[in-house]
Amino acid sequence: MKHILVGLLTIGLGFSARAAESTPTIALKQIADGLVAPLLLTQLPDGRILIGDQVGTVHVLGADGKLSEELFFDVRPKLAKLNQGFDERGLLGLALHPQFKENNRIFVYYSAPKRAEAPADWDHTSHVSEFKVTGGKVDANSERVLLQIDKPYFNHNGGRMAFGPDGYLYIAMGDGGNANDRGKRPDTGNGQNLDTLLGKILRIDVNKGQPYGIPQDNPFVGGKGKPEIYAYGLRNPWGMSFDRGGKHEFFASDVGQDRFEEVNIITKGGNYGWSLREGFGCFDPKAPTKPPEDCPKKGANGEPLLDPILAYKNFKGFARDPEATGISVTGGYVYRGKAVPGLEGKYVFADWSRNWAKADGVMLVASRNGEKWSWQPLEVEGQTKGSVGAYVTAFGEDNSGELYVLTNGRNMVTGTTGKVYKIVKAGG
Repeated sequence: MKHILVGLLTIGLGFSARAAESTPTIALKQIADGLVAPLLLTQLPDGRILIGDQVGTVHVLGADGKLSEELFFDVRPKLAKLNQGFDERGLLGLALHPQFKENNRIFVYYSAPKRAEAPADWDHTSHVSEFKVTGGKVDANSERVLLQIDKPYFNHNGGRMAFGPDGYLYIAMGDGGNANDRGKRPDTGNGQNLDTLLGKILRIDVNKGQPYGIPQDNPFVGGKGKPEIYAYGLRNPWGMSFDRGGKHEFFASDVGQDRFEEVNIITKGGNYGWSLREGFGCFDPKAPTKPPEDCPKKGANGEPLLDPILAYKNFKGFARDPEATGISVTGGYVYRGKAVPGLEGKYVFADWSRNWAKADGVMLVASRNGEKWSWQPLEVEGQTKGSVGAYVTAFGEDNSGELYVLTNGRNMVTGTTGKVYKIVKAGG
């Protein structure tokens, strides 16, 4: 049975259908292949594009469209041993310093083996580290570890990083894994716990302090909670970006459990509800498939629980619902490029796949009308209903604001089915 994708306008805690807005059909121009599981893409000041692969490699894509034989960075010796099948660990984040052209500083997030200080039954330790680029590639011996965050499970790592317009480094952290925001800490969970960095957006100053500084306007400086925390109540933020235009808003998608996938605009001190809520709905960790009709509107400290700008139904919880769209949101960017004028100012994102076992990712696009957001499939030339025919693992943005779609033909970190596409105008 075919599932029809319906654009939804979020109102309060519910959804109402809205007629599809006029958006262009795009084409996906392949620019790289033969990768394993590409997750990261950014552009150097000299125009070369970096493509980071989850397995721990960073390739350079030259102006000739070819991947260089020599790696820009090889973090594989520093990684925890990855599963041969599905895995959420690996090289998960990469960000160039805003003054990279002058200082050659680069920052990465990767899954390292469990450190000695970690609890014995935990899985690994995530590293946020700074490296220097010398001689046209990363000097692996230049590592300066900024953060070490122990993880109880292999999944829900987040790992995306970006520098904000304020020059600070923002880091997305998943809730630690397992399900229901419960596991190795069964009585508390992490999303609402201000004494852990898990389930948060962090903000640090990499230009001050040892090993880093804390921005003095971070919401929990001198108060309850860890001072690195910028926002909280997140499950597995998979994709975050700052709009390079407009009001430079901060977007982050958050992968849901079984019912809803969501996209948020992140604000300082914001509590996004997990695990009291999922999407616009309620959530009960003790009965995850039976959400209560009423749930808290405020957190433990009296702060409001903030709604996402949009949420859509997950096939796992709504298998026969025509409004179900996918199973794992992949965050993207507000389009500010020139190649597809009809996308200007719209948020381009995707769902990883409509089926766990079949590569069936779907492109999506969201538009703002006042304070309301609607979304719909982003039609891809030669496909139907936004289909991509691959797992959509990530998006990237170049220095001109053009967007790239990173895909994997398999739901695992083996093989060479990973590809990268540039979003271009259909028929161009």
